[in-house]
Amino acid sequence: MSKLELDNLDATEFEEFCFDLLHDMGFVNIDWRKGTALPSSPADRGRDIVAQLQQTDLDGTVRLETWFVSCKHHKRGVPPEKLQGTLAWARAERPNVVLIIASGFLSNPSKDHLADYERNDHPPFRIKYWEQPILKRLVADKAKLLQKYLLQGRRRESEILAAEEVYFDKIWYDRTMVLSKHQSLRERVGEDVMKLMLQETEEVRGKYGAENIGPYNDIEWGMLLGKLSALRWVLGGEWDVLDT
Repeated sequence: MSKLELDNLDATEFEEFCFDLLHDMGFVNIDWRKGTALPSSPADRGRDIVAQLQQTDLDGTVRLETWFVSCKHHKRGVPPEKLQGTLAWARAERPNVVLIIASGFLSNPSKDHLADYERNDHPPFRIKYWEQPILKRLVADKAKLLQKYLLQGRRRESEILAAEEVYFDKIWYDRTMVLSKHQSLRERVGEDVMKLMLQETEEVRGKYGAENIGPYNDIEWGMLLGKLSALRWVLGGEWDVLDT
């Protein structure tokens, strides 16, 4: 794993990576406070993830520690002002631990700020931060996590899924347009369904542009089918599954 490979993740993918890492490390009740399916997130009240870690005392008592996790995906060192919201909400809601996970590094002023904050303010929670060297060590034996996000020279699962969607859409669009031109096939499908399908073809045309969705010659059509089949096989399907 290298810094460059982590930089290839966007902010949301880095948060998902942190979520999966915590799960693999044994955290429970993990709540990714994204709040929306959109790339950007609403206010998360100072933490990106809330999780709990089971701890066993010397007398055998089992307790759950609550961790507030803030994920910082910065190409440069994370500055002190980016930590203020997390510390403020932790002061108000009092978790056991505040964890800052940085895809790169905290800036030296940030490390000094955290040290001064602990020494002078005596917060009711512990503060930890994981920078890139710690992340390297934590994921070293986690093959599934590495395969999903970080293996150099290989596509991430999210990229494969996105490509599969593109070829599905283009093949479905072409098949629908052919279907719409044959009255017997339209009657078999039903005019109401056909109407809905044609409405969806407008969405596909707008998504990719009319110049990028055919018509195709025999070689181009064969390439489309082959790519869809290969992508589905990589995702765990059988060869030659070309249903749309």
